[in-house]
Amino acid sequence: MASGPQLNTEVPDFTLPGGVLSGETFDRSDYRLSAARGRSVVLAFYPGDNTSVCTKQLCSYSSGMEAFEGLDADVWGISPQGVDSHESFARAFGLRMPLLADEGREIAKAYGVSAPGIGVRRAVFLIGPDGVLRWKHVALLGATFQSLDTLTNHLSGIKGA
Repeated sequence: MASGPQLNTEVPDFTLPGGVLSGETFDRSDYRLSAARGRSVVLAFYPGDNTSVCTKQLCSYSSGMEAFEGLDADVWGISPQGVDSHESFARAFGLRMPLLADEGREIAKAYGVSAPGIGVRRAVFLIGPDGVLRWKHVALLGATFQSLDTLTNHLSGIKGA
């Protein structure tokens, strides 16, 4: 299933280790997608911690967390680096969303965003509270990312549905 989940179908469930910065503490735990049912989830796959575009993208989403919260949405960043790398990345930039470690890239493969050479394509999946894929964007080249406004517009459509 190289193309990943299709729109309006249920997405593959997964559990990944990760953590989230909460004040001075980096709380580590396992994140299971099905446990987020009842809320929308933004899965933001990104190639690497501490790289320029990824940093801009995640800082943008982190600064917009209130907008996501207002739409009953959680934002999870996913990349192939380990949890220790995620912790230093989150601390360096004050990122407020959980960062998940897909070190074997199994989840990236299941979602069709694993890529030879670069590892993981920059991609965003918006999953409704019912676990169904509502919108996705997979970048061919990772130089740009989907803006906060684009994501919140799509999410408000989900919440209103």
